[in-house]
Amino acid sequence: MTAAADAPGPDHRAAALCALLGSPEDLRRPGVREAAERARDLLRSGADTEELASCYRALDTALRQAGDARGLVNESRGGTAPGIAPHLKVAVCPGPTPCPRLERARDLLPAPHCAINGTRMRKGRLGAAR
Repeated sequence: MTAAADAPGPDHRAAALCALLGSPEDLRRPGVREAAERARDLLRSGADTEELASCYRALDTALRQAGDARGLVNESRGGTAPGIAPHLKVAVCPGPTPCPRLERARDLLPAPHCAINGTRMRKGRLGAAR
């Protein structure tokens, strides 16, 4: 038996479970807290994939029966949870004709100094054009 190509893998479901466990209002729905805590306990104990998949299905069903049409995995839960950026942060040249220099930009540290323009580089996101 093969899985569908678009079926979320265990990592997506684990991320969605983590986001769900961090959402008190979603856990107040009837049956959801128990199913989520069971999935968390199985994940922590290193349960086999069959048992974990069954638990994820039960959690998805509990969410939908409680009125959450999103289920366990959707665009607003899991990999796109708040705080997860799909792009790498980089420092780029601030000059009027930017040079190709790129540096890793860390959130809590200032951008590196640009020796040519005499200012700090500006932070941006590494896109497909770079």
